[in-house]
Amino acid sequence: MTEIDDTDRALITELSRNARLPVAKLAVILGLARTTVQARIDRLERAGVIAGYTLRLSETAQRGLIRATVLLDIRPSAQGAIVSQLKKLRQVEMAHTTSGRFDLCCELRTETTLELDQTLDRIAEIDGVQSMETLIHLSTKIDRPT
Repeated sequence: MTEIDDTDRALITELSRNARLPVAKLAVILGLARTTVQARIDRLERAGVIAGYTLRLSETAQRGLIRATVLLDIRPSAQGAIVSQLKKLRQVEMAHTTSGRFDLCCELRTETTLELDQTLDRIAEIDGVQSMETLIHLSTKIDRPT
């Protein structure tokens, strides 16, 4: 693993705020030469510290979309097969293993309540899913980039 110093952390923080900042602007913000900033970005990408860049939609752009968290209690020996089935559902954006009462936490996004209902039915039918609990997101109060 690549060693990350304070300058790398500052660079990652700025890219987390706005991944589209030009390298020249990042150099000014960080007080470094443009070539130094570019070299650090390249090194962090090669090392896998920066795994990619993404688009974050505003709350307004997401209006009308239904977001939900689904907590799954699963048979432990079935985790691999369950995750494989979840990957096939485009509505499942993320799945995390968890500690505590539930084994998996899935984040879903659908366009309608009918689509959410159908997706939940598909998840419940996956062999090894023992029980589940669904939490529909009403509004976002905090959204920090990672």
